[in-house]
Amino acid sequence: MSANDMGSDSSLFERLTYGPFGKIVLPAIILQSVLIGGGYATGREIVAYGAKYGSAGWLAVVGIWLGFTVMAVVTFELARTFQVYDYKQFIRQIIGGLWPVFDLLFLVMAVLVIAIMASAAGNIMEQTIGIPYLAGVGIVIAIVGALSYAGDTLLEEFKTGGTIFLYLAYVLFAVVVLSQVWGDVTSVFATGDTSYVADAGTLSVLQSGILYVGYNLVVFPAVFFALDHQETRRESVISGVLAGTMMTLPFALTYVTFMGFYPSEQVMGAEVPWLQVLESAGGTLLIGFYGVVMGWTLVETSVGLIHALLDRVDENIEDVAIGPLEGLEGLSKVQSGGLAVGILVGALLLSRVGIIALVAQGYTLMAYFFIALFALPLLTVGVLRIRDPNWGSDFFGSGSRSSVVQSDD
Repeated sequence: MSANDMGSDSSLFERLTYGPFGKIVLPAIILQSVLIGGGYATGREIVAYGAKYGSAGWLAVVGIWLGFTVMAVVTFELARTFQVYDYKQFIRQIIGGLWPVFDLLFLVMAVLVIAIMASAAGNIMEQTIGIPYLAGVGIVIAIVGALSYAGDTLLEEFKTGGTIFLYLAYVLFAVVVLSQVWGDVTSVFATGDTSYVADAGTLSVLQSGILYVGYNLVVFPAVFFALDHQETRRESVISGVLAGTMMTLPFALTYVTFMGFYPSEQVMGAEVPWLQVLESAGGTLLIGFYGVVMGWTLVETSVGLIHALLDRVDENIEDVAIGPLEGLEGLSKVQSGGLAVGILVGALLLSRVGIIALVAQGYTLMAYFFIALFALPLLTVGVLRIRDPNWGSDFFGSGSRSSVVQSDD
């Protein structure tokens, strides 16, 4: 369907999705909106994979941008070439019969990311805006369940508006803080300070950036449902570069901001470094606003990850055929909402472990698995199959349609 084919009753947003916005900008927005929770919302992730290296952390930023950009471009183009827009069909194009292993890995990582966000958001909303922990997380669970019930169009609109809001919020935080500590930031880079860690060598910092990209590969299945708008390789490449840039900028901005406090243990060792930074440089109003932002972030990330999981179940409902799902051709809206709430409750229980342990151990372990099962196959098998769609078709399949897209325009 093209924009011209849509009726006059269609919303402005629906019409935009079939133009340049939907083809190029929307996939980048969706990836960014899901990334925020596991990627930089608390600031713990920026410390663990970049800021702890002080002035050398810029190498991690460069590695992260290259990693996200390459992964996005190849992912978008492979999906377009084989017209595969759910993550089971996509992953089969690069790992064949091993796709159930990726399913399990994705489920574990999704719950882990949501757990970290629930732990952070619940505590921060309680500290900053006075909402009790369980009440705050309960409200978020209800919102996520409602959005999962609503369907794709509302999700796309929500993520677009949410990403703009969150981007502006983190820019505001950074500007307020940097206006007060810019001299300390320049001092860190002028002196080459890397004193918080024993090893800040080039390879160590680049490896850290690769691991950051690795565990955040979990966000890619969340974008597949929006890739069917892309029709040419040019659109895939431009959208992929935009996605890599949008996914990296918040990390870079937060990293520079944290350099104004380097190597303070109060910030570098905090469960939620952003909260410590804002308490040092911001006022009560700004800290309260951060509590609202964290709640919104938990909703954005949870919705994106759960939507990808629901798509997987919905696409293969006959294969699941367990309990209330037996005999169904697809999930009803009520079942989608209920399953989303169930996943969130499980993540809430896991959230009691603590943020630092979950980030340092859980994220790093998951990074290695995702690199092995997603990144390496995508950059080898995936690239070969983009160049020659018939390569390996007997083993990997030929996509969701009988023919593949050949347009390189």
